[in-house]
Amino acid sequence: MSEAALHIEGVGVRFGGLWALSDVSFAVERGAVLGLIGPNGSGKTTLMNVISGVYKPVTGEVRYGGRRIADVPTHQVCHLGIARTFQIVKPFASLNARENVAVGAMYGREGSKRSTRAAFERADELLEIVDLARVAYRRASDLTIPDRKRLEVAKALALDPEVLLLDEVMAGLNATEVEEALDLLRRVNQRGITLIVVEHLMKAIVSISTCIVVLAEGRKIAEGAPADVLASPEVIEAYLGSRWAKRQQQLEAIEAERRAVQQVRPPAPS
Repeated sequence: MSEAALHIEGVGVRFGGLWALSDVSFAVERGAVLGLIGPNGSGKTTLMNVISGVYKPVTGEVRYGGRRIADVPTHQVCHLGIARTFQIVKPFASLNARENVAVGAMYGREGSKRSTRAAFERADELLEIVDLARVAYRRASDLTIPDRKRLEVAKALALDPEVLLLDEVMAGLNATEVEEALDLLRRVNQRGITLIVVEHLMKAIVSISTCIVVLAEGRKIAEGAPADVLASPEVIEAYLGSRWAKRQQQLEAIEAERRAVQQVRPPAPS
């Protein structure tokens, strides 16, 4: 089994009398892509805020690299190697794309080791990776929504993370843009970065995740391989719904019929 990059143990968060998270526990293997799914209000973003140091849990702890980080300030969590994106993109609107990424390179985990020139060179490298070199000198406020989302990923990568938290980076994208975003995330993961991905697009989350954790009403209700989790009656009832389950059964029947036809089809003449 791979080494765990992150441990979430018994995490609980309360706002007033409401428990937004209650006794949530799981581990994230190093190099994995963990999909975090659940209905609106299930606690996904709250958990991302706990991991990144924005919220302090009332109960439980988060451990990274063997160190408890639940009480560590956000900027120190970043310097330890955890970065994140946000549902609503937040670029420096008056700066161009290159300058936006360079800021992260200057002040992230390796920032103290970089000169200004090195930070801009790092920005150029990352803009190539996320396919934004073509708009490097365009103001962030003038970028399209898909390009702003790519910029958000580039800014996070500029912090030199080992673990990257991605909060609905595919929201609002069309089918082609979603495929492009998935390809980008795969390339990021191939660079050895562990990903935790919050997403509502089931096709996307299934295609990229090595493991899925499901939250509902602040509690973990399922964890495991994507196929196993999405077949869970509790997950279907709490999140996916009967229509989704019926559609999956229809698709499986179509696929089974296709395989059966292929098996009985005579070989083509040579």
